[in-house]
Amino acid sequence: MGDAPPLPEGEDRWALFLDIDGTLVAIAATPQEVRVEPGLRPLLERLQAGCDGALALVSGRSLAGIDALFRPLRLPAAGLHGWERRRADGTAAATGEPTARLAPLRPRLAAFIATRPGLLIEDKQGSLALHYREAPRHAAAVRRFARELAAADPELRLIEGRKVVEFQPRGMDKGQAIAAFLAEPPFLGRRPIYAGDDATDEDGFATVNRLDGLSIRVLGSETRRRAGAARYALPSVAALHDWLATLADHWALSARASGTDRDEGAGTAAFHRALS
Repeated sequence: MGDAPPLPEGEDRWALFLDIDGTLVAIAATPQEVRVEPGLRPLLERLQAGCDGALALVSGRSLAGIDALFRPLRLPAAGLHGWERRRADGTAAATGEPTARLAPLRPRLAAFIATRPGLLIEDKQGSLALHYREAPRHAAAVRRFARELAAADPELRLIEGRKVVEFQPRGMDKGQAIAAFLAEPPFLGRRPIYAGDDATDEDGFATVNRLDGLSIRVLGSETRRRAGAARYALPSVAALHDWLATLADHWALSARASGTDRDEGAGTAAFHRALS
């Protein structure tokens, strides 16, 4: 099997799920410094039209953070690795309340970074992320500290990502979020495509693989080699944009061809009725 994902073919209908940081947008020094390329919003709109609205963003960011990044677009989305979820009709899905489990961690993380300049805490309310991108010299200490905290609380999930460790209450993940979307219109009855870049996306890849979909890992300077559950890989964020643009073109052509076939079929039926 080649690394590059194929374009979906055949009569199957597809649903598209996309991670954000490191997948749709390049990683930045801090989450606040991430920028959306000018052509990305129109591309997402084309893709959403091409799959009849069955497109959702699946991210560790909060829904508020997702909306701020992609404004004025307001897409179906799962935030905080699934703890927040907005359906295609704009309503919020009930997913539980993850914040209480995190309260004891906040002072401990604050004390840890106080003597280690360059570390950054990102408090998403539903999860806590400790970034060391600007202080890689602390990487070993951060990972060791994070593992100690997680080991002390079995209800706490530790996700080790690209120069970040993230703490999340157990009970939700990106795979469960994707499965929840697929149980609802307009996702219902469709085969899934999921693109992600990091350890936080492994649950999503596993769910998509189980449903015979396309799982795509986006590589980068920190992840040169394909690893994990994803069946396909692309070398960069830019390469994913190119593949998605080709996919949007492919869906648009297929839709036009289907429309032409329907029009010709209707015309033939009318002709035969006129002769009878």
